Amino acid sequence: MTTPTRGYSATKDQLQSRLKRIEGQVRGVEKMVDDDRYCIDVLTQISAIQAALDKVALGLLDDHARHCMRHGADEGKGEEMATEMMAAVGRLMRRG
Repeated sequence: MTTPTRGYSATKDQLQSRLKRIEGQVRGVEKMVDDDRYCIDVLTQISAIQAALDKVALGLLDDHARHCMRHGADEGKGEEMATEMMAAVGRLMRRG
């Protein structure tokens, strides 16, 4: 069985590297809390993590729109995939 090609397949290594960096940032925040660091410093790091995750999400949405939706449209699933993507965008925007 072959693995399907995803919109992010071409940049998968970069995506995984970015996610590992974010994982390290999260561990850093955990250590900051363990070390009783100043609240605002912890919140600043959390904000940086959220910004990094947003950048990953936007990249995935871009890849999805340019690759997956194009192929879906070719297969007659364009409207369904547009609805699915907009629901994902809505979930991303409802944070907090």
